[in-house]
Amino acid sequence: QAVQGVRYMFDSFTGWRNEVDKITATNVLYRVIFLETIAAVPGMVAAVVRHFRSLRNMKPDGGYMQLFLEEANNERMHLLTFVRMKDPSLLFRAAVIVSQFGFGAAFGLAYIISPRFCHRFVGYVEEEAVSTYTKIIKAIEMAPEGTPIGEWRTETPPKIAISYWKLGPDASVLDLMKAVRADEAEHRDVNHLVSGVKEGQINPLYDPHSKLDLMLTKYVQAVMTRERD
Repeated sequence: QAVQGVRYMFDSFTGWRNEVDKITATNVLYRVIFLETIAAVPGMVAAVVRHFRSLRNMKPDGGYMQLFLEEANNERMHLLTFVRMKDPSLLFRAAVIVSQFGFGAAFGLAYIISPRFCHRFVGYVEEEAVSTYTKIIKAIEMAPEGTPIGEWRTETPPKIAISYWKLGPDASVLDLMKAVRADEAEHRDVNHLVSGVKEGQINPLYDPHSKLDLMLTKYVQAVMTRERD
């Protein structure tokens, strides 16, 4: 019911239409911009709460804090990409500020009480996000030639997206939407997984040895490149 309530709020504020044949480019951008301003909140709240708890207890976090910081930053990159496709009005921005304060405060309190519930909640919200992006992708693929949303099949995405997702020179906005959907699917799976982890258990996705190996590999490659130059 909580997830359905959030979904109803998003649908109402953004004027979202669930029928694929009625989705427009403007409709999509209002939807995703508002969605991403809220979606970046849970990861940051989780990281901050866990950070302060680690300081109080003087114990390691178990590899969760960085995981949620990366999630929050990823959602932020979604937002920074979409605002380059449409600049929101001052009224829209004001509504975002109010929504962030309200949702951020409520989610922060809930996370302090029950992190497990919050991660399960976010997992279900991300399921709705995956559903939304799937409909957007279908709308782009089905849209008639010459319509604004149909042009996304060939239109080049913002440079920030090409750089962040390494989309390549021939990428389109459609490719961007598929990349964002993949991110949301990953967030869905991660939050459902973490919601089932026992208190004190190390993050099952945390592999410090793998990260160290990757860092050393990049360092060696950089040194070899400098020597060749």
